[in-house]
Amino acid sequence: MVATPIGNLADLTPRARAVLAQADVIAAEDTRVTGQLLKHFGIDTRMLSLREHNEREAAEKLIERLRAGEAVAQVSDAGTPAVSDPGARLVQAVHAAGFRVVPVPGASAVLAALAAAGMNSPRFQFHGFLEPKSTARCKELEALKQLPHTIAFFEAPHRIADSIADMASVFGPERIAVVCRELTKTFETIRRGPLGELAEWVAADSNQQRGELVVLVEAAPTQTQDEASSHDAVLAPLVRELPVKQAVKLAAEITGGNRNALYERALQLKQGD
Repeated sequence: MVATPIGNLADLTPRARAVLAQADVIAAEDTRVTGQLLKHFGIDTRMLSLREHNEREAAEKLIERLRAGEAVAQVSDAGTPAVSDPGARLVQAVHAAGFRVVPVPGASAVLAALAAAGMNSPRFQFHGFLEPKSTARCKELEALKQLPHTIAFFEAPHRIADSIADMASVFGPERIAVVCRELTKTFETIRRGPLGELAEWVAADSNQQRGELVVLVEAAPTQTQDEASSHDAVLAPLVRELPVKQAVKLAAEITGGNRNALYERALQLKQGD
């Protein structure tokens, strides 16, 4: 299982290059994409197609090759195979057939994004792609809303604006997130800020709705009972007199509290809780 570059071809490791050159066959998600990579490095190993819709059948053929003593390498179009890409069914089948599965680590969009995001949580959950329709997506996000760790999403360019807007709606516009676009490529963009601001930025700039995207959302805020009571004493009168966003901004400045937690509480106070 060979990780390949997510953009910058220099990120192909020497080990991965050697494995691809020495394999008897390479199972590729898209042979045209992998063909360009192999051509760049002067590798002429034979390829066959292993995509989501033919993975089960391709796995059977590859196991026959393993039984014949051949060495098989599997790659996705970019990054680490079997992570929101084909490969998991093949790995299951190879394990079941009694053959060894060897990971060849390398580029990973999720880990690259985490390294550049500055999230304080020591834990993260990789969620992958969200539901394509807004109603289902919001329901999915609601289930993730209170997780106490960073959440990592992949998103398609044609859905990123709607997805960020839904995240701002469900998680709250003050929750900190990081949008990472085209990592390691020419137009790499990494922007950190409140979800509400990120939603406006993405919607206003069509360039941010192109390419490969990773979105990281910070962990849900936690408060002690004493902190919550102290914050309420400041927040409650502000909410009665001001719009929620302005009340939260002032309360955060006064108390030093987490804006997202204050925003959630402000909505509760506004509704009479």
